[in-house]
Amino acid sequence: MKKLLLPLLLLVFTNLSAQQASIKGLLLDGDKKPVGYANVLLLRSDDSSLVKGMLSEESGAYTFEGIAAGKYKIAASMVGYAKAFSKEIILNGSPVQVEPITLQQSSTSLKEVVVEGQKPLIEQHMDKTVLNVENSIAAAGNTALEVLEKAPGVTVDQNDNISMRGRGNVIVMIDGKQVPMSGSELANVLRGMSANSVEKIELITNPSAKYDAAGNSGIIDIKLKRDKSLGTNGTLSSSFGYGEKFKTNQGLQLNHRSKKFNVFGNYNYVYRDDFTQLNIYRTFYDQDKNFDGNYDQKNRFNFQFNTHNARVGADYFISPKTILGVAVGGFMTDIDRNNHNFAEGKNEQAQIDSTFITDALAGHDRKNHSINLNLKHTIDSTGREISADLDYIAYNNVDFQNFTTNIYEPNGDLRRTPQILYGTLDGGLTIKSAKVDYTQQLKSIGAKMDAGFKSSLVSADNKLEFFNRTDGKNVFLTDRSNHFLYDENINAAYLNTNKKWDKFSMQLGLRLENTIAQGEQLADVVDEDEREFDRNYTQLFPSAFVGYTLSKKHDVGLSLSRRINRPSYNQLNPFKNYLDPSTYSAGNPYLAPETSYNFEFTHTFDQRIVTKLSYSYTSDAIVQVLQPADEVASEGSRIVKQSFENLNRYDYYAMAVTVPFQVGNWFNSVNNATLYYGLYRGNLANTNLHNGQPSFNLNSNNTFNLRKGWSAEVTGVYRAKEAYGFMDVEPMWFASAGVQKQFWDKKASLKLNVSDVFLTQVTDGATATSRYAENFHQYRDSRVATLSFSYRFGQSQVAPSRRRTSGAEEEKSRAGS
Repeated sequence: MKKLLLPLLLLVFTNLSAQQASIKGLLLDGDKKPVGYANVLLLRSDDSSLVKGMLSEESGAYTFEGIAAGKYKIAASMVGYAKAFSKEIILNGSPVQVEPITLQQSSTSLKEVVVEGQKPLIEQHMDKTVLNVENSIAAAGNTALEVLEKAPGVTVDQNDNISMRGRGNVIVMIDGKQVPMSGSELANVLRGMSANSVEKIELITNPSAKYDAAGNSGIIDIKLKRDKSLGTNGTLSSSFGYGEKFKTNQGLQLNHRSKKFNVFGNYNYVYRDDFTQLNIYRTFYDQDKNFDGNYDQKNRFNFQFNTHNARVGADYFISPKTILGVAVGGFMTDIDRNNHNFAEGKNEQAQIDSTFITDALAGHDRKNHSINLNLKHTIDSTGREISADLDYIAYNNVDFQNFTTNIYEPNGDLRRTPQILYGTLDGGLTIKSAKVDYTQQLKSIGAKMDAGFKSSLVSADNKLEFFNRTDGKNVFLTDRSNHFLYDENINAAYLNTNKKWDKFSMQLGLRLENTIAQGEQLADVVDEDEREFDRNYTQLFPSAFVGYTLSKKHDVGLSLSRRINRPSYNQLNPFKNYLDPSTYSAGNPYLAPETSYNFEFTHTFDQRIVTKLSYSYTSDAIVQVLQPADEVASEGSRIVKQSFENLNRYDYYAMAVTVPFQVGNWFNSVNNATLYYGLYRGNLANTNLHNGQPSFNLNSNNTFNLRKGWSAEVTGVYRAKEAYGFMDVEPMWFASAGVQKQFWDKKASLKLNVSDVFLTQVTDGATATSRYAENFHQYRDSRVATLSFSYRFGQSQVAPSRRRTSGAEEEKSRAGS
C-alpha cells in the first residue's frame, strides 16, 4: 500500500488540466546592451496587481513560468534608469516572447527619488502569519524571545516553553534551520539573539510535506536580516536598556556582492543581567489523599548572560544556472547563575518542622559550531531545479552546580552542618545531515512537483556526576550520577505536487520517515532491564490543501496533515538535574513520540480579514508532570520530580481572527483574537486527568506615522486563563510602547521603547495530581526602557537573493529539553 501512495499523488495531477504557459523577454539599455540584475515585475493588466517578481539574468533575459491564462504587462526598473513597461500581454496557454524592453538612463538625481511605503507590522496569509520585526519600534534592543512573546497567538510560559495558539511542541527555526534545543535551552538561545538582527518571523500552523514531519503545533521560522544589494553594504546596531538591571545588544551585519561572488557575515553580542522571582506553595498528600505536609518556598534566580553569535559564508555563481555556497556559524554563551532559596516546611500536623535556606552558584557554558555546504542548479528553462545540502553541527555544554543548604530547627537553631552538593554535566551532540530536493514544472497539466530525500545521523554523549562535599569531603554519589549515550538515524522521502486554476488550487503531499534509535545508560545503579532501549519505526505523513476563490472579496481554503513530535534528546536523557535540593528534573528514555492529525479551514475577506478554524487530535501527547519523587532528601524532607510523560490523547479546537484597519496614511492597526479549547485525557501520576479550559488571546499592534521622520508604536497583549496538562495558568496582560526618529535620508534611526509599561507581565498558576499540589507566582525584570541606534550603509542596487537553509532541520530542534 505504501509503495502505491507516492505514484498515486502524481497520477491525480496527471489527470488534471489547465492553461498555463511561460512569458519570456529581454531587457536592453539605450545602447541595445543587456541590462542584468534589474527588477522585473509581472503585473495584471486590469489593476496592476503584482503576480510575480524576479531579477533579470546577466544576459538581460527573464522568464516567468507557470502563468495562468489572462492579460498581463511587464514593469522593469533599476537604479539609474527610468521605469519601463511592456505592451499588454495576452496569455492563452501558449508561450509568449515579449518584445525587448528598453530602459533609458534617468537624468533625475537620486536624492530626488523618494520611495514611500513600508510592510505592515503583521501580515496574514492563507498558510502563515508574518511578523515584520525590522519595522517594529517596540522590538528594538529586545531579544528574539521577547519579540516572540508579543507575536499573535504565541506564548512563553514560566518554564520557558513556547506554544502557538495554545499548543506546545512548536518547532523553532532560524533562516530555515531548526534550533537544536527546546524549553529553557531554546529560550536561552533566543535570549542571546538580538531582535535588531531579525528581519521577520513566520508562524506556519500547517506545513506541507516538504517540511520535516516534526512539530505538531507548527513552525516558527525566524528570518535574519541580510542585505540583497550589489556592492558592499551593512548595518550597525547598538542598544542599551535598563529595568531593575542592565542590558545591551551590539551587532554588525556585512555583505559584499558582485556578479560572481556574494560574501556575507554578521556578529552579535548580547549581555543581559536578569532575574526571576519564583514563589511556590507546595502541598503533599499520602496515598489516602490526607494532608502530609507542605513547603512555602521563595526563590530568587539571578542570571548574567554573555553571548557571542557569528556567521560567515559565501556564494559563488558558477553560471547563471548554478550556485555553490558555504556557511559557517558559531554560538558561544556563558551563563552565570546564583540562587537564593528559602523554604519553610510543615509536617502532617501542619506544624513548622524545619526551615531550609539554599544558596547556589552555577555556570552554564554553551558552544556550538556548524558548517553547511549547499548547491543549487537550474537544469533547464522549463523550471527543473535541483538543490543539495550537507551539514555538520556540533554542540558542547559544560555545566557545574554548587548547592549549600542550611537546615534550621523551628526555634532557629542550625540543625546540622551545612550540606554541600556539587555536580558537573559535560555533554556533546553531533548532527550530520544530507538532503536533496528536486523541483519540476509538469507543463502538460500546468502543475508543479517537488520531491526529495534526506538522511540524518545524531549522536549524543552526556555524563553527569554529583559529589557530597559536606565536612570537606568529596564523596561520589552513585545514585545521582549517570552516563547516557544516544544514537539516532532518520531517513525520509517526500513528494509534493500543487496546481492552480483561475479560482481553484490544490496541493497534495506525502512524506515517509524511518527512525532508528538506540540509547544506553552506563551508570552502575541502573536496572539491567532499563539499561538499553532500541526503536525502529516507519510512518507516513500525508498533507493536503485545497483553496477556492468565491469572489473578489472571499477566498477559502482547507488543509490537513499528519505530524509527529519526537521527544527532545534531553527529554529522553534519564539524568537527574537538580534545580535546588528539593526539586529535580529527569528525562524519560521510554518517552514515545506523539502524533497528531491537524485540520484547518481558512476564510479571507477582502484580502485583509482572515479567519481560521482549527482542530487537531494528538495521541501519546507529551505533557510535563510534577509529582513527589520516590526518594527523599536529607533529614527526611520531600523531593519534587519534574518529568515528561505520555498522555493518552489531547483534543484541540481553535478559531483565530485577524482584523487590520487603517486611518489615512498615519495610523495602522492589526488586531488578532484567538479562541481555543484544549482537552487533556488520560491517567498519569496515579491521577485521572480530564482537564480542559476554554481560553482566548488578544493581540493589538498599532503604529503611528508622524511628521518629519517620527513614528510611534503601541502593542497590547491579553491572555485569558488557560490549561496545560495538569497546570492551570491565570490571566495576564501587558503593554509595550516606543517612538522612533529617522534621519540621514532614513539610513539611521534612533528608537526609545519601554516593554511591559505597567509591570503586569506576572504569571500565576496551579498544578495538582493525586499526591501533590502547588501554587506559584512568578515575575521577571520585564519592564525595561531601551534606547537603540541603527545605521545602514552601502549601495542600494538590488541583486538576486539566495536561500541558505540546511538539511539538519528536525533533529536540531530536539537537542535540548
